[in-house]
Amino acid sequence: MDYDKLITERFSVRKFEDKPLSEEDVNKILHAGHVAPTGCNKQPQRILVINSDEAIAKLQKCTKCHFNTRTAFLVCHNEDESWVRPFDGALASPVDASIVATHMMLKAHEIGVGCCWVMYFEPDKLIKEFNIPSNIKPLAILVTGYPAADVEPLYMHNEKRPLEEVVSYNEF
Repeated sequence: MDYDKLITERFSVRKFEDKPLSEEDVNKILHAGHVAPTGCNKQPQRILVINSDEAIAKLQKCTKCHFNTRTAFLVCHNEDESWVRPFDGALASPVDASIVATHMMLKAHEIGVGCCWVMYFEPDKLIKEFNIPSNIKPLAILVTGYPAADVEPLYMHNEKRPLEEVVSYNEF
């Protein structure tokens, strides 16, 4: 798929067919995240594939934005493995995990899998339900599935601020 077409046509899918992703599609999406760049190649991302009935029930306790998915990816980052900017101590791992999640989201669309990036979740509940160690921080849930036949982007999907409002050259 042409990259410009991919990034223009992709939208957050919130309605799926009632079936889990195939193992092949899960692996393609995971591969896209695996090859994503990370700060100093530290690869601090940790991804939990949520695809059993029991795990989906746990997910549903943590967010109302599960959209009845049958397969989700919990993208986290390991703070202990993060590159740290020496000037102010900023961690690269949340950015790294975001890049990984973006790669996964775009790959999903390319192969015909719908995806919605969810940040509306209760971290403490996720940590408890999925037994997440204290150094692993949940960043995003990618709810995925085969899009329902009648799915459409939200009304505001194509509303973009003018480029000159969000881009400056040389100074703010």
